[in-house]
Parts: sequence; C-alpha cells; structure tokens
Amino acid sequence: MIGRIVEIADDQRHLSALRGFMLVHSTEGERAELGRVPLDDIAAVIANAHGISYTNNLLVALAERGAPFVLCAANHNAVGMLLALDGNGLQAQRIEAQIAARLPTHKRMWAAIVKSKLEQQAAVLQAAGAPSAPLAALVRKVKSGDAGNVEGQGARRYWTLLFGEGFRRERGAGGVNAMLNYGYTVLRAATARAIVAAGLHPSIGLHHSNDANAMRLADDLIEPFRPIVDLKVWQLQRAGEAQVTPAVKRALVQCLYADMHTSAGATPVMVCMQKLAVSLAQVYLGERRELELPLPGLPLDLTQV
Repeated sequence: MIGRIVEIADDQRHLSALRGFMLVHSTEGERAELGRVPLDDIAAVIANAHGISYTNNLLVALAERGAPFVLCAANHNAVGMLLALDGNGLQAQRIEAQIAARLPTHKRMWAAIVKSKLEQQAAVLQAAGAPSAPLAALVRKVKSGDAGNVEGQGARRYWTLLFGEGFRRERGAGGVNAMLNYGYTVLRAATARAIVAAGLHPSIGLHHSNDANAMRLADDLIEPFRPIVDLKVWQLQRAGEAQVTPAVKRALVQCLYADMHTSAGATPVMVCMQKLAVSLAQVYLGERRELELPLPGLPLDLTQV
C-alpha cells in the first residue's frame, strides 16, 4: 500500500497516538483536536517545525509500522530520522549478505544508479526545453564505481542548463535551493522506509561513505529519483513560486505518487523505490544480478509543463 506523507509545519502542535490513530492537537487555549490520521496509512511523518511536541507512544507506534519520523532544520533539510529496528522477517539474513557484499558488486550497482540518474536528468532537461544531449552523452562514459566521477561532471552541467548560469546548488540557501531541500527530504524519508522494509540497513552504503552519515544507503538509492523533484521545482519556479509555501510542499509530496516508466508499466515513484530496495537485497543474496531501476523518462503527469 502507498502510504501518506504527513508534515507538521506549525509550532503550536502536539502529536500523540490513540486507538490506531495519530492525533494532532493545538497547544494553545483549550488544546483542541485538529485532526487524526490512521497510523496504518502513514508512510512518514515530517516534523518541519521547532515548537512541536509528541509522545513516546506515537514514536513507538510509527516505528512498529516502519514509518520514519523525520526531523528538519530551518532550511528544510532532514537532520535526523527515527527508523524501526525490525524491518523485515528476513532482516538478519539480508543484512549479513549486505555486509558480506564484495567491492566489485558495490561498484557495479553504483554505476547502474549513476547511469539511471543521468538518464532521468537528461529527461528533465528535455521536458524543460533545455539541451539534453550533454547529459545523455555522459551515460555511456560511466564505468564501474564511476571512477571518473561522471556524476559530478553531469551535475555541473545539469544545474546551469536547468536553472541558468547564475544558479548554484547550495543546501543552506533559500528560494529554489530550499524547495529542492524539501523535496529531497520527502524522497529521503520514502527511500529510507523502502530500505528498512526490504530488510537492509540504511547506514551500509554502496558509494556514500561519510562516517557521520547514518543514511548512506538511502543517499545512494535516492539518486535516480532526485530529478523528479528537480523538474517539479523548475515548474513551480516558472509558475512564480520562490519559497517553500504550503502549496509548494503539497506539490512536492505529490511527486511520490506520480507514475514512472518501468518494465512492468506505469508505476508510482514510491513503489519504484520499494522495488529498487528489494532488488538490491536480492542482488546481495545472489538471487539476481541487476537492480530494478525505472526506465528513462519522467512521470507523464510531470512532463505536462
């Protein structure tokens, strides 16, 4: 089932769990109940305010269901995430296989991810009416492990082609960068949930190796899906949006439910993430050789600019 991404963006809120629901109360006046969401329907909760409070019972209930609780900084970047310890009945076997995977396997999987990301970036540029050939030409240059950092070469060309020569991708900046931050936070939460549900550990990465990053595998598997957010942000900017407003947040969350092209036909982004994580677990177990990645081309409902 595709769950709901629930964001709490107002400081005067208290969250709790009661009889299978997440309850949202105001902390002002009579502490009125503002709404409730079935816990089983939640894919992730994004805490994007700094004055909210929540009960331990709620965090336990979310963890039991594999729904991440994401903590955001003022620039909309995810700075923390609560995940379940038990994600899958085969978790121990799969994590052992994940740890035992050899470097050549990691390099081969990372090259496939980089190629997929470049293909999707080229599709974004085509949808935006920008030259896509520079990114498409880089795909065939990706070697095992992307030793030549073709991904980085692509990024330098991609951002200026999409947002103009004056644009720089800076995580701490506002405007377009803040919108990208928020969209990526949503994607990261969904990716982390897919990884845990597949019985893998999110801190054991393919390529990302920063010791301070507990979500290295999530930051690996998210890459082919980032261009979906990029195109949506480009569209929002063209429509006059310049900040992370409630309407912008809703539009970015909806990216998770858009259909991507796959070998099985049109498939929602969130399901594609789940299939990718499961296929990686199968690679580790020797049950298959290649990852299940989306086909080149972005969701049809996002290309209608």
